[in-house]
Amino acid sequence: MNDFCNENPDDRLIENGQVPTEGTLIGLDYGSKRIGIAISTRNQSIASPLENFTRYSLELDAKIIAGVATDYQAVGLVVGLPVHMSGDEGGQAREARQFGEWAANATGLPVCYWDERYTSSIAEMYLLQSELSEKKRKGRRDKVAAQVMLQSFLDSDDRQAKPRDLRSL
Repeated sequence: MNDFCNENPDDRLIENGQVPTEGTLIGLDYGSKRIGIAISTRNQSIASPLENFTRYSLELDAKIIAGVATDYQAVGLVVGLPVHMSGDEGGQAREARQFGEWAANATGLPVCYWDERYTSSIAEMYLLQSELSEKKRKGRRDKVAAQVMLQSFLDSDDRQAKPRDLRSL
C-alpha cells in the first residue's frame, strides 16, 4: 500500500531533514502491512518500543501517527531506510522515503531517514532471548525493530551520515 506516494516519486531524492537535537523523536519502521513505532526520551538518549499497528487507510493511519506525535509532544520523525548491502537505495527505500514525506505532512514534523539494515534480525534476536512464543514475537517485532533503528540514530555522532557499503566488512 503506497497510496501516499507522489505521482513522480523518482523525480528527486529526499535528503535527511534537520530534526531538533532535543525533544521526543518518533521512530517509524515502515511496512506495507504494518508500521512499528518507537519513541525517544526528551533528551534523545533512549529509544523504547511503543506500538505496532496494522495499516488500514491513509486517513486512519494519519490519525494514528499524528495522535502519537501529539500525545508525546514529538519534535521529529526518524523513518527506517531499507538499503542494500552496498548502501544503495532500491524500490523499498523509495517507498520508505515516500512514506516519510507523507508522515511528515500528516504530523507537520520534520523527517529524516536512517539505515535500518539488520534491525528486524536484531529485534528477533532480542525477542528470542525473552522466550516468547512465535506469535507474540511476530506481534512485537516491528516496534522493536523501530526501537533498534531509532536507538542507532540517537547513538550516532553523525545523524546526517549516508548508509555505508557493508559488502567488504
